[in-house]
Amino acid sequence: MAASRRECMQRLSHETPDLVVLDVLLPDGSGLEMCRELSSANPHVPVVLLTALKEDVDRIIGLELGADDYLGKPFNPRELVARIKAVLRRVASQPEEVAAPATYLFAGLSADTALHQVLAADGTALELTGAEFELLCVFLERPGRVLSRLRLLDLTRNREHEPLDRSVDVLMSRLRRKLAEKTSEPLFKTVRNAGYQLVVPVVETARAEYGASH
Repeated sequence: MAASRRECMQRLSHETPDLVVLDVLLPDGSGLEMCRELSSANPHVPVVLLTALKEDVDRIIGLELGADDYLGKPFNPRELVARIKAVLRRVASQPEEVAAPATYLFAGLSADTALHQVLAADGTALELTGAEFELLCVFLERPGRVLSRLRLLDLTRNREHEPLDRSVDVLMSRLRRKLAEKTSEPLFKTVRNAGYQLVVPVVETARAEYGASH
C-alpha cells in the first residue's frame, strides 16, 4: 500500500508486485502518467485503474497507456476483487516466452540454466535435485521479490496444489542448507506471513558470453 506517487515509485524500485491497483487522482501527480511509466518500466506487471473521471476519453487514455482494466468510483469492493482476479487469470493464461539459457552469478556462486548446475567459487558443483534447482531459478529470475508459498507452487509446478501444501517449506530448508555450505552470507529471508525473498544481488549473463569469458 502506498499513499502517493512518490512512495509507490520508491517501493516499485525494489519490489515487483503481481498487480498494481492505481488511482488516477494522486496527491502528488497524475495516475495516468504513472500508468505510462509503469507500463514502460514493468511491462509484465498488470495495472487496474481506479477513476472518478466521468469522461470516457480519460478511461480510454488509461487503457491506451497500458492499463489492463479500470473501475469507476464509487465502486463495490467485491467488484474490484473480481476484476483483479480476472486480470491475474488473463495474465497467467498468456504463454510465456521461452527464455534463452543463461548463467546467474550470485554470492560467489553461478547457476547454469542449460546444464541445471550450480558451481561454487572453487569450481565444485553443488548436488541439487531438479526441484531444488527449479526453485532456485525462480528466485534468481526475481531477485529481491517476496514470493508467497502459493506463488512458488504456481511457478514450480504445472498441476493443482493443496491449500496447506508445505512442500515449498521443505524444499526451501534443503536449498538453504546446501547453499550455506558454499557461501558465508545468508541468501534468503523469510518474510513473516508473506513468503520468501532472495536478498543478494544477482547478475544474469548470456550463457555463451559467460562461457567465452572463462
